[in-house]
Amino acid sequence: MIFRILTPAILAVTLLLSGPATPLRAQVEAVDNVDFDTYVGQLAARARAEGVSEATVRRMTAGLSPDPRVIRLDRGQPGSPTRSGYPALAPYIDKHVNPVRINGGRDVYRQHSSALRRIERDFGVPPQIIVAIFGHETSYGRITGGFDLARSLATLAWEGRRRELFADEFIALLKVADRGFARNEMTGSWAGAMGYPQFLPSVYQRLAVDGDGDGRANIFGNRIDTFASIANYFRDAGWRSGQPWGVRASVPGGFDVDAYRTKLEAPVCPRVHERHSRWMSVDEWRALGVVPQRPLPGDMLVSLFQPDGPGTPAWLLTGNYRVILEYNCSNYYAMSVGLLADEIVN
Repeated sequence: MIFRILTPAILAVTLLLSGPATPLRAQVEAVDNVDFDTYVGQLAARARAEGVSEATVRRMTAGLSPDPRVIRLDRGQPGSPTRSGYPALAPYIDKHVNPVRINGGRDVYRQHSSALRRIERDFGVPPQIIVAIFGHETSYGRITGGFDLARSLATLAWEGRRRELFADEFIALLKVADRGFARNEMTGSWAGAMGYPQFLPSVYQRLAVDGDGDGRANIFGNRIDTFASIANYFRDAGWRSGQPWGVRASVPGGFDVDAYRTKLEAPVCPRVHERHSRWMSVDEWRALGVVPQRPLPGDMLVSLFQPDGPGTPAWLLTGNYRVILEYNCSNYYAMSVGLLADEIVN
C-alpha cells in the first residue's frame, strides 16, 4: 500500500503536533524576529511573481496583522502520542454516528440524489460516502470555521516554524481568491482548512471541481461543487468503484487477533495502521473462522480490525477504507465516516 501525506486534514492537523505551549508574550513573535509587515510584503511580491493579480494581492493582504490566537492554538498542540493504548472506538461512534447526523445525511442524500448519482457515474464514488464526509467535516455545511484564512496562513508562515508549508498555502489561497472569491468568503479553520470539504488551498487547486457547470468550483457555498470535489479527491486517492469500505465480521471465540497484526511499517500515521491485521483474502479469513456478515468476493484482500478487543465488534476492511484514511488519518474518523455512510442508505 502507498501512504500519501497531502490530505485535507493531515496537512491542516497532523502537521500541528509540535511541542508544548509557549508563554503568551512569545506568541506574537516570529522565530527569526522578521517584522510581520515586511514578511507579508515578501509574500505579496511572490504572489505577483506567480501571476496573482494586483487587485487580489491588495484585497487579500489589506489590514493583515498577526493573530495571537492562531499562534497560541498552534503552539498549544500536544506532542507526539505515546504507544500506551487507545481510547475505545464505541463511545466515539455513539457520539458521531448519532440520530441527528444520520437524519441530516439522509436529508442531504434525498435533496441531492440526482446530482449525487451523476457524480457517482463520473467519479465512481458512492453518494453516501460523499455525504458522510460532508457531514463529518462541517456538519453538512453548518460549521466551516470563522478564521480569516489570509490572516491565519500569513500568521503561521510569518511565525516561521513551518514557514515553507504555510507560505505555500498562503500563495495558494491568493490564487484561489484570484478566481473570483471574496476575502470574506474565504474563512475556515485556524490551520487553513476551508469550505464545505475543509480543503487546504493547495488541495483546492489540485482537486476542486466545478460540479454544476457554472464555471468555477465553489466549495464555500455550493453543495454540488463540494460533492464533486470530494468525489474527485477520493478518485485521486484510489477509490475502487463497486467495493465497500468494509463489512462487519464474525470472529470466533478465543481468536487471537494479535497473531495476525500487520508487520507493515507505515511512514505516515503509524499508530493508525499498526492496529490493522495483515492483508489476507476473504477465503483465507473464512478458513480461520472469520466470516463477513455481508457477501464479499473470496479473493478480495481485506484486513481484520477489532479495535475494542475480544468479544467486541470486528470489521473486515477493504482498500477503500485506506482511501477514507487519506482524508483524515484516524481510525476513529474513518470508521465513523464508513458507518455513517451505511446508515444514510439503510
